[in-house]
Amino acid sequence: MNIVITGASSGVGFEAVIELALTNNHQIIALARSQDKLTRLLEIAKGLNPECTLYPVAFDIVHDDYDGLQQFVNSRFEGKIDVLINNAGALINKPFNQTDETDFVEMLQSNYLGHVRMIQNLLPQMAQGSHIVNIGSMGGFPGSIKFGGLSAYSASKAALHTLTECLALELRDQQISVNCLALGSAQTEMLEKAFPDYQSPVMAFEMGKYIADFAITGHKFFNGKVLPVAVTTP
Repeated sequence: MNIVITGASSGVGFEAVIELALTNNHQIIALARSQDKLTRLLEIAKGLNPECTLYPVAFDIVHDDYDGLQQFVNSRFEGKIDVLINNAGALINKPFNQTDETDFVEMLQSNYLGHVRMIQNLLPQMAQGSHIVNIGSMGGFPGSIKFGGLSAYSASKAALHTLTECLALELRDQQISVNCLALGSAQTEMLEKAFPDYQSPVMAFEMGKYIADFAITGHKFFNGKVLPVAVTTP
């Protein structure tokens, strides 16, 4: 399969790439802002599977030029994407009365509008039967426990959840499935930033494996679904 994944330099995105790279049947374009971390990702992946096909690309989904990305994807994948995993994101942890409009804009750009741009620009290259997986959060899941300080973050994730449901309907005739995984806690740098004193029972590599497996097979069972993936919530 031809796979594009964002937010690949750390956390569950990093671990999902490692899992996908263990299979020689996959070609992976891994996007993140940090070239140093992407270089490390490639070193680890090649150490585990020297035959893996992994292209690490430094790319900012909010600010960078999508024309260049489109050309790169087309040259490596010959215009055919099977899986797009929108995992990139950021977090701001502030009490609401200290959260200004710039914070809300930053969260919407990083956690929502960047994914909108990615989907719009790569959609022409997505094949029939392909799968778009958005990585959401239990913070944006209706009825879930909410936590102080995460209003901007959670609201941006809720927007991504709703986009998932809308796109599944619009892309149905093109036979492109769209699902969202609303993640609960996994032990990542982002979790430590939000909840410094909390230890998750789920390791980043475990959640990364789940994301990788769902991206490959989940569209056989789901479309237009926002699925909670949480043992515990934070």
